[in-house]
Amino acid sequence: MINSGETEQQKFLPKRIILVRHGESAGNLDGAAYTTTPDYKIPLTQDGIAQANLAGTQIRDVISDSGKLRNWKVCFYVSPYERTRSTLREIGKSFPRKRVIGVREECRIREQDFGNFQITERMKIIKETRERFGRFFYRFPEGESAADVFDRVSSFLESLWRDIDSRFQHDPADDLNIIIVSHGLAARVFLMKWFKWTVEQFEYLNNFNNCEFRVMQLGDGGEYSLAVHHSEEEMQQWGLSPEMIADQKCRANSPRGGFIEKCQWYLDGFFDHIDPDDSEYGENEDNTDDKTVS
Repeated sequence: MINSGETEQQKFLPKRIILVRHGESAGNLDGAAYTTTPDYKIPLTQDGIAQANLAGTQIRDVISDSGKLRNWKVCFYVSPYERTRSTLREIGKSFPRKRVIGVREECRIREQDFGNFQITERMKIIKETRERFGRFFYRFPEGESAADVFDRVSSFLESLWRDIDSRFQHDPADDLNIIIVSHGLAARVFLMKWFKWTVEQFEYLNNFNNCEFRVMQLGDGGEYSLAVHHSEEEMQQWGLSPEMIADQKCRANSPRGGFIEKCQWYLDGFFDHIDPDDSEYGENEDNTDDKTVS
């Protein structure tokens, strides 16, 4: 039999899940770097190192409320690419060892695979084709589509939940914060999967800037939302539509159990042509048997 303490532990959720894009890399600065260096070995620039160092300070301020909070811990997940690992090393300088309960390298949150060595002129043509075809379903020759990345990120999310349920050992009185250091597309796909955004909505999302981060924080009703920490203006800049922003606000503010009833934007997107007051079989359903033939 599960005692009440075990039940409460099973219900425990991290206070925040923070997605971070890596700092500026040599490939961001000059696309020709990909012609001679494998994507996973592309390093950070000096500016990228400075960006990551600053991001560590900013993220710690978010988690600790600028030093006012004492009971918090962090756990990191990082893509195996050199630029993400280097970003984590710089971010980690802002966190004392006693605050870190775990670090895991996670291959499923790596960069979208664009092929092997990337020839600049060829990649320019390929990316122009992607814009015409659609960013989500276009698969790079010898590489991946965003849909492929979606599938492996979905698998990672299942593992993340198992880790939350069983792996993290810490005082429940401490706020747990999960920090995921990854890549622009992988982070956007993560948000798409988590918030059940459509392919059409994904197409309008803007990429993260280098070392920019998004904070998913628990709202009052136990739902994660971008609107707890971020402003409406920020979400507009990221490419979220008015409906997506309204959904984030709903997740942040709905009382426990009231989220599904109040947030109907996704349903309306498919059934907006149906009058909600219509009966299943038409207006006269209840009167069919009462009619007489004259």
